[in-house]
Amino acid sequence: MCGIAGMISLRGEELPDPARRLGVMSRLIAHRGPDGDGIWVDERGVAGLAHRRLSIIDLSNSAAQPMQGPNGTTIAFNGEIYNYVELAAGLKDHWAFRTASDTETILAAYERYGDDCLTHLRGMFAFALWDAKRQRLFCARDRFGIKPFYYTVVDDILYFASEAKALLPFLPDIETDPAALAEYLTFQYTLGENTLFKGIRQLLPGHALVCENGRIRVSRYWDVNYAIDWSRNERWFSNRLSELLHDSMRMHLRSDVPVGAYLSGGVDSSLMAIMALRADTANRDMFHGRFTDYPGYDESGYAAKAAEKASGKLHIVDIAAQDFEKNIEKVIYHLDFPVAGPGSFPQFMVSEMAASKVKVVLGGQGGDEIFGGYARYLIAYFEQCIKAAIDGTYRDGNFVVTIESIIPNLGLLREYKPAISDFWREGIFGALDERYMRLIDRSTDMQDEIDWSGLDRQHVVSAFKAIFNNTANVQKEAYFDSMTHFDFKCLLPALLQVEDRMSMAHGLESRVPFLDHALVEFAATVPADVKFAGGHMKHLLKLAFSDVLPREIVQRRDKMGFPVPLKEWFDGPLRDFSFDIFKTIGQKHRPHINADAVLRNFGQARQFSRKTWGLLSLELWHQAFHDRAGAYRAMLKEYVSEGEVVQA
Repeated sequence: MCGIAGMISLRGEELPDPARRLGVMSRLIAHRGPDGDGIWVDERGVAGLAHRRLSIIDLSNSAAQPMQGPNGTTIAFNGEIYNYVELAAGLKDHWAFRTASDTETILAAYERYGDDCLTHLRGMFAFALWDAKRQRLFCARDRFGIKPFYYTVVDDILYFASEAKALLPFLPDIETDPAALAEYLTFQYTLGENTLFKGIRQLLPGHALVCENGRIRVSRYWDVNYAIDWSRNERWFSNRLSELLHDSMRMHLRSDVPVGAYLSGGVDSSLMAIMALRADTANRDMFHGRFTDYPGYDESGYAAKAAEKASGKLHIVDIAAQDFEKNIEKVIYHLDFPVAGPGSFPQFMVSEMAASKVKVVLGGQGGDEIFGGYARYLIAYFEQCIKAAIDGTYRDGNFVVTIESIIPNLGLLREYKPAISDFWREGIFGALDERYMRLIDRSTDMQDEIDWSGLDRQHVVSAFKAIFNNTANVQKEAYFDSMTHFDFKCLLPALLQVEDRMSMAHGLESRVPFLDHALVEFAATVPADVKFAGGHMKHLLKLAFSDVLPREIVQRRDKMGFPVPLKEWFDGPLRDFSFDIFKTIGQKHRPHINADAVLRNFGQARQFSRKTWGLLSLELWHQAFHDRAGAYRAMLKEYVSEGEVVQA
């Protein structure tokens, strides 16, 4: 796990002051790699790479980066290639390995397979590889977007980095992308390659970027397709899932430093923590954050049950309002731009604690999107079951959930009655894509606060429908597959951005064993009525690991995904703090936001409403980056070299 940055001249000309520019980018991502740094510039001066190192595999200096191969290739790599041992064994006849690092296996695989090396990599990664013989830059991001990669082109120079903030010094102006803002205001994440910074793009998950002869070409090398296997029964799928997840855990525990685990008290993180310790009893440290000032926010009892089952050592950090006031600006800065929900704040706090004990942690991201863990799936099916019962059609086709089977599970929706009321407020029984968008639209209670007149709302709807209705990915009629596929493609990368930034803010590596491509490809073949049988969320996962998970966690009906008492804080101890932040919206005249409505309504948000969080995050983002644009531009003038520059 590390941080990377680089630049290449599209004209094939010598770069202007590459050491200084690479040094600025490196310094802005220094938190990602506290164990070392390096800068490399091509002998012709047309390309350069920078690297910040967090040593996890092969801790020796020989594994430092940027790493040069004997064949004129140089790489800067962020992430882990978990099958590096097997890769090296298969490539040893074609490559004389000088290190025991996973980084060198990428160089060897590229030499042997070319761009197709990506199909041989099992892990999380973002890398940039310079091929001096071909004068060609080859970059790639892992299949799920676990590791980040951002890029921009300014004055015919391609700049790229692990974090968008490292690119800001090169932009002529720091501006907001209006199309991305419209997506953020709707979903609290963006859908495609555009970011909230105008001119900065992200390389999408499962994509590669090639820069050659002055041209940039981006292509997809992997995608998930729901090719349903109707020939197997539930027991076979359960056994196969168990085999694949155990194998993924075995690979994810490969490390030359100790490994710990996040532990929220839900199914996913509990399963990761218990499996890790069963696979290697050295992995005893588990980390949990809790809120104890208000009822309904403390999940530490469930975390303790999981830790007891695993015989692990549970570390707990108590999080209070003053922690939010002290750290929220740091959270937004490290995120690069606001994304997803308020869970990023407690994850920042838990990661800080974890980093004082270990260098690697396991997390449960991906389980909800792969196996169906969100209550909104149940809400959506509840509506469709009512419609089918009224129409008398639910026995006519392949209905995943019937009205009879779903009734016993409706108690899970007790805490979601306000969400159901809002869901039905402006319609019912419409087209499936429109109904699901209604469930995930975060802007429905911000009509006064957002000025949509200058934003393209139709673009947002069209972009959503293009992904939700993509028959190249989901061929069958199961509503469940369409919903989970959209979340897998759009929500999950946003959550992984949080996972990466909040851990790397403290120089901590976070691994996600659910996101092993063999496991994900398998899950896409499982019929929806097996994964979501009778409306049971994560039915297949719970069935496969019923002997591993504590019964109290499997049967709990109140898991809420790291809820934060924002409503209570902003009505109480943080009222003045939040009010002062929102006042700045009017003073700075933020585009597309009605400052008067924000100040008038911010105290009226419901418990667990995302309105206040979304608007507060957006304003803090403006303050951290837009209001400090001059400081970022000045960095190029003020930079002082930190060390030696290696030249080819």
